[in-house]
Amino acid sequence: MNHSADVPTVSVDDLPSGEEYVLLDVREQDEWAAGHAPSAVHIPLGDLPSRAAELTELADDRPVYVVCRTGGRSARATAWLNAAGVVDAVNVAGGMKSWVTSGRPLVGENDGVAAEVL
Repeated sequence: MNHSADVPTVSVDDLPSGEEYVLLDVREQDEWAAGHAPSAVHIPLGDLPSRAAELTELADDRPVYVVCRTGGRSARATAWLNAAGVVDAVNVAGGMKSWVTSGRPLVGENDGVAAEVL
C-alpha cells in the first residue's frame, strides 16, 4: 500500500525561516557525520520508535520537518510519526540533496573533510 499521498510534504524552499521549527534527520550515522544541517536533530530511522519521546519534548507543539538523503526514508518516518500521534511531522521533499542545491548550510563531523551529502 502506498500512503505517500497522505504524507504532508514541503520543499526545502518552503521551510520556515529562522529556528521556529525542528529539523529531524533520519539518516544513518555515517551519512550524518559526512554532512548535515547545522540545526538538525539526528535520530536514525530505525531508532525512531524507541526515541520518539525525545522528539515530543523537542517539538514543544511545533511542527517537525523530517529529512533524509532524497525523501524516501523521511516520508516513512513522517507517516509513522503522524500515525502514532508523536508530533506533527512534515516530510522535506528531495531531502538533503535539495537542501544543498538550495544553498543551505551544511556541517560535517569529519575533521579536515569538507561536509557533503552521501
